[in-house]
Amino acid sequence: MNRLVTTFGLLILLLGGVNSTLFVVSEFERGIKLRFGELIEGDIQPGLHFKMPFIDNVRIFDARVLTVDAQPASFFTVEKKRLIVDSYAKWRISNVETYYTKTGGLESVAQNRLANRVNDGLRNQFGTRTLNEVVSGERDLLMKNITEDLNSTVLEELGIEVVDVRVKRIDLPQEVSSQVFRRMTAEREKEARELRSTGKEKAEKIRASADRERTIELANAYRDAEELRGEGDAEAAAIYADAYQRDPEFYAFMRSLNAYKTSFANKGDILLVEPDSDFFKYLNKQNAK
Repeated sequence: MNRLVTTFGLLILLLGGVNSTLFVVSEFERGIKLRFGELIEGDIQPGLHFKMPFIDNVRIFDARVLTVDAQPASFFTVEKKRLIVDSYAKWRISNVETYYTKTGGLESVAQNRLANRVNDGLRNQFGTRTLNEVVSGERDLLMKNITEDLNSTVLEELGIEVVDVRVKRIDLPQEVSSQVFRRMTAEREKEARELRSTGKEKAEKIRASADRERTIELANAYRDAEELRGEGDAEAAAIYADAYQRDPEFYAFMRSLNAYKTSFANKGDILLVEPDSDFFKYLNKQNAK
């Protein structure tokens, strides 16, 4: 029993010794080794490493790309127009030894110092450009210049590399925004009025053209109708004349019947005619028989 306890105790001591002697740096980390607070090994690469137990101290840092979100700051353009700019930067540790020496290995210290430098870089870049250039015209060039300027200093000062700098939002100051919005509203209303006026003018031209075409079409249709009607009347007259020539007596009789029918269509009508007039020619012949 005592031998088992002794063996178990030795195993625990062995594991503790191994644990205090070995350490692992993962693939997304970098480390440094300190001995009595003095840096003896920097930029420890991923893998399994050894240290002196109870003497050496190992600090591990995140080597992935990190984000620093700078506080919105006020900048002036070359036109002396004030803008509120909200930005962020992507960065990572490049020199672990310098990073530890300059920041004490504290990520918050590195982020605060980098955020200040980002704002300084933006201030310098905005000060040499117009409002249109910083908003749309040269946004990519501006970000590239800031990134290059930062990398020329922060690598030596902080041991970090700036991967990218981006502007999230650009706003006008509150006291200026209302004036700008009013001016924009007035410009849009003016543009809308011009468009409506142009539209009305085009509508009137289209309507006048349509009315003119309608009048022309109606006139042409009336002309064609009159020509057809005249041709029909002429053809009817020719037919009537031909029929009259074939049997004048029958034609005169039919005309008399039509005249009787028309004259006596309404029972309330009164017609005063001489009995021996031509109007009663065929009626008198009937009586004579």
